[in-house]
Amino acid sequence: MRRVVGLVLLAGVAVASVQRHFSTSPIQESEADEYQFEWPIQRVAIIGAGPSGLVAYRELTEAGLDVRLFERNSVPGGVWHYTEEVPLDAPVPNVPASIGDFVPSLPPAGVDFPYTEEFEDDGEIGRDHRGPKQLWESLTSNMPSPLQQFPQWRWPAGTPWELSHYQIRNYVRSYAAYLNINSNDENPATAYNTRVERVEKRINEAGKEQGWRLWLRSLEPTPSSTYRATWWTEDFDAVVVAVGKYNAPSIPSIPGLEEWVQRFPGLVRHSRQYRRPEVCANHTVLIVGAGVSGTEISRDINRQARIIYQSFRTHITLESRLRRIPDNTTLVGEIEQFLPIPEGSPIQSGFVKLKNGTILSGIDSLILATGYRLSFPFLPQYYDGATYEPHPGSAPTVSPFLPADGSYIRDLYLEQFYIQDPTLAFLGSSDAVLPSYLSLDYTALALAKVWTDTAKLPSGQAMWTWYNKTMEERGGYGKYFILNPKRLSGNHVIARLAYMIGWLNEAASKYGGKQVDGIPKDYKEISYYWQIAHFGGLLQFKGPKEDELKLATLGIQAPGNSANQGMYDDVLFLDDDW
Repeated sequence: MRRVVGLVLLAGVAVASVQRHFSTSPIQESEADEYQFEWPIQRVAIIGAGPSGLVAYRELTEAGLDVRLFERNSVPGGVWHYTEEVPLDAPVPNVPASIGDFVPSLPPAGVDFPYTEEFEDDGEIGRDHRGPKQLWESLTSNMPSPLQQFPQWRWPAGTPWELSHYQIRNYVRSYAAYLNINSNDENPATAYNTRVERVEKRINEAGKEQGWRLWLRSLEPTPSSTYRATWWTEDFDAVVVAVGKYNAPSIPSIPGLEEWVQRFPGLVRHSRQYRRPEVCANHTVLIVGAGVSGTEISRDINRQARIIYQSFRTHITLESRLRRIPDNTTLVGEIEQFLPIPEGSPIQSGFVKLKNGTILSGIDSLILATGYRLSFPFLPQYYDGATYEPHPGSAPTVSPFLPADGSYIRDLYLEQFYIQDPTLAFLGSSDAVLPSYLSLDYTALALAKVWTDTAKLPSGQAMWTWYNKTMEERGGYGKYFILNPKRLSGNHVIARLAYMIGWLNEAASKYGGKQVDGIPKDYKEISYYWQIAHFGGLLQFKGPKEDELKLATLGIQAPGNSANQGMYDDVLFLDDDW
């Protein structure tokens, strides 16, 4: 790397020993104060067949529930399903998060179900429905294989710690086959090529809310090179949202960027559209962002590109990521403006002005590695400021808990249960859990136990008390919590999971059902050696003054609100900051 322009270290979550119990552990109450569901839960929908959805399916079916699994793609795997097909161009500027992933497609009002239409293949309808994932051909996991495995389906002995996305894809699919829910298993519990277009609270014959109605759309190619879309609805008692958090691109608001995108399609792309380094052969490339994608793409193209500039925001980028950037990449500061390019002139004639006054020129291609937003287009009524027209038989009013910018999810107990109605739950959408498949076991089992009445949630009032206190300790809302002034440390995350393990095992002793093992003793050791091998070292600070001294030796200005939280661990697994 040639130059570092102002960097602030972000302390985050990766591994840490549990030194003290998290002060906002869930509240213990008497049985009289436990949450009481208003209807029995028997039929459950899972949206998404990635790792979270597969584990949820296993736990819920083992608990005796009737489960349906919906996946918009043709196979399981979620984010690990790689294809050469690229996603549609990211809208510039950002569209609301409520349609950031896709714009729901609903049938005409009043039609009988199932309702079918055929569409010409315009090159976009299939991609829009499937949502190709943000993988590139050479991508490897940034988590070691011992931490990226299902406890019931372990990697074979001798599996390397560093995994290609092909290995992970095959592994996840084999796990789906083990559960008999792979796309070729013809299990009636699964619906592949099926996108959930709307999830609404259902009103029963007595006029009371009871369960959920899903509006569904399958899309299948026909022999005549068209697509056949079929819509229908299904009703459920509870819903699991397991679509992950990397589903809607985030585009920064930088003056002039929109004009560059419109003028030079194909030369300006979001990182989710990147597949192979040959597209940058002999180019001068500007990568905007130094998160996980930006850093790894910089490594991938460095033998093909002629010159690489990498721009980053000074309050985000981590030293561990910078260690992975090739030496022949020039690090530059934040962008102030993409200057106008005369009509008819090529992109190479354009100028990019940085906030420190530097001017970059001769750019051949631009990669926006600027992260993602949470997007749940099937829940439009729950977004702040949303205008929403419910279908007949659906609840007319709801309480919003999703911000319009897609930066976080409010009102969740234990990061998963929607407090207003715990028959709606989220898996894999929070960073306040261990970055490991292991944590999926605990969170999915919690759903199964709570929904089968073999574990109890506290009363609604108690859940709100816990939630409000948690937000106060974190310093309020913020993108994925860890960017708050009072960050959620590794110690807090481990303590939260330790509490959940104790809660689940106590419930098993009281109500029956299986118990779970604790966090593996070698978790921290594995993470330690992985950081050394993958990132070239650890960052461990003892206090604010030592933080500042360490950062000063790197030419980095320390954050003004740094606080001593014991051992700080670098963020390893996020791709939502840049």
